[in-house]
Amino acid sequence: MTRSTRCILVTGACGQIGSELTPVLRERYGDDNVIATDIRSPETACLRDQGPFEQLNVCDRGAIDAIIERYDIHTVYHMAAILSGTGEEKPNLAWNVNLRGLMNVLEIARGRQLFRVFSPSSIAVFGPETPPDYTPQTTILQPTTMYGITKVTGELLGEYYVQRFGLDVRGVRYPGVISSETPPGGGTTDYAVDIFYHALQSKRYTCFVRPDTVLPMMYMPDCIKATLDLMDADSDSLRDHCNFNIASMSFSVEQLCSEIKKHIPEFVCEYEPDFRQAIADSWPRTVDDAPAREQWGWRPQFDLASMTADMLEKLAPRLKSSRR
Repeated sequence: MTRSTRCILVTGACGQIGSELTPVLRERYGDDNVIATDIRSPETACLRDQGPFEQLNVCDRGAIDAIIERYDIHTVYHMAAILSGTGEEKPNLAWNVNLRGLMNVLEIARGRQLFRVFSPSSIAVFGPETPPDYTPQTTILQPTTMYGITKVTGELLGEYYVQRFGLDVRGVRYPGVISSETPPGGGTTDYAVDIFYHALQSKRYTCFVRPDTVLPMMYMPDCIKATLDLMDADSDSLRDHCNFNIASMSFSVEQLCSEIKKHIPEFVCEYEPDFRQAIADSWPRTVDDAPAREQWGWRPQFDLASMTADMLEKLAPRLKSSRR
């Protein structure tokens, strides 16, 4: 396929969201027009074979700049990040990757006058002082994790580059993201992915948070939809830029187990809360996403029941074939 004059760069393309966002972008804009990058080598054929891939450390500004120049990058989806669980074990790494990486991208985008940058945030920006139910977009942000600290700072940096330099930076606060395509990647909400693998393979799961733990969640198709919907939105319609709450569903681990048991009656879940329980307790149970709905028409498509059915339907044949 012939490359267009301007291309899209995806950092963190091997991560949970990046690995599913990249194929959708390639389908929309053409394989050769979407440049996938990550510090690790790709495992999927789409990332490895269906378009350009470059190994990239986002802490290396020169390397990012060279790729942006080589491919004449127009738009950046900056998905590279260290997540909450890993970030608590390696806080210095989380700071460097999440903030040095973002600063590198923003500075290059400003200098080269790129069209648009997507820089995702997270519900980890909230903390114990934040109202836990129907959490407003503008509220107290006092996170208790290094991941949350980097995401609050990232939101402020993005807004600064919008106001100070006129750079078009956009971002949503992702809730827990549930995917049928990629395994857990070090986040506190990853129990909601891991549980499906165990339910299908062993019919048992030991969860690292309490059964009554309620957190905002989202199925990956809605996560990708929200990302693209925001990036497609007319600039004139946006009063906010880098801190959009997006909601889809909130449920407890117990409720998720009950839904899975409708499909796998013999499934059993046990509970051994660890350090991630305190992280989960510091986050909201539900969020208010009225600004996203009003400013760019955000609407989710999946609820708990439809997500659970789809996850099991997609995972079951793949896990069965992997055991052969």
